[in-house]
Amino acid sequence: MKWLISANGKMYNHVGAFDEFGYIDWRQKANYEVGDTVYIYATKPYMKVMFKTIVEKVEISSDEITDDKKYWYDIEEYENSLSGKYARLRLIERVDSEKLSLYELKENGLKAAPQGPIKVREQLEAYLESNFNDYYSEGVFPEEVGNDLEEGHRRTITVNKYERSSVARQKCIEEHGLNCAVCNMNFEEVYGEIGKGFIHVHHIIPLHEVGGSYKVNYKRDLVPVCPNCHAMLHKKLDGEFVTIDQLRAQFKRR
Repeated sequence: MKWLISANGKMYNHVGAFDEFGYIDWRQKANYEVGDTVYIYATKPYMKVMFKTIVEKVEISSDEITDDKKYWYDIEEYENSLSGKYARLRLIERVDSEKLSLYELKENGLKAAPQGPIKVREQLEAYLESNFNDYYSEGVFPEEVGNDLEEGHRRTITVNKYERSSVARQKCIEEHGLNCAVCNMNFEEVYGEIGKGFIHVHHIIPLHEVGGSYKVNYKRDLVPVCPNCHAMLHKKLDGEFVTIDQLRAQFKRR
């Protein structure tokens, strides 16, 4: 089942909580089941869907929830919230796109801004999915994950990417921008509206070289690149992957 709920950013720092925990224990006001998808609509001043989550646990008591008091702006509201049951919403992706604004959502199947939880119908679901997928188009290269990984390591990498990579990716873009770090291409400048917000993000340290406890540093470990340069960064010269500086120098010699 797919759901849409609303989030009041004047009461609670959702971004901060997701960044620290990777999830939020949310008051359960619908019959969620584990595995359900929950999209989160941020109210004024944003007025757009900004988070995609998955239900990880249900029927959690207030004694079992994570202590997130520091992310509440109003302590009285926090104390009033400590009752009933909760559902743990694990962050999958975070976006900030005008294509997910209230106006666009109404053009694609939403009747009105969500107040309580609503079930997402087919037309709206297709629109939401297409925009989340487009925003986070990263490109997957087989060299990123070695064939000799043990199953446990592969599972750890998958979970880490599933939980955290979209947040780190967005922070990388906020830090470095949307121009390719090698050739300086900007997709919006070249292709117009259809290219707005599009870029690949390259892991400077290959994924197969990091351990399960490794946390990505978005300033140091991630860099925005166009698909062509991204592909070249996964080629090897003399048995070693090409670096950003090497490829940039090669590009300038053209």
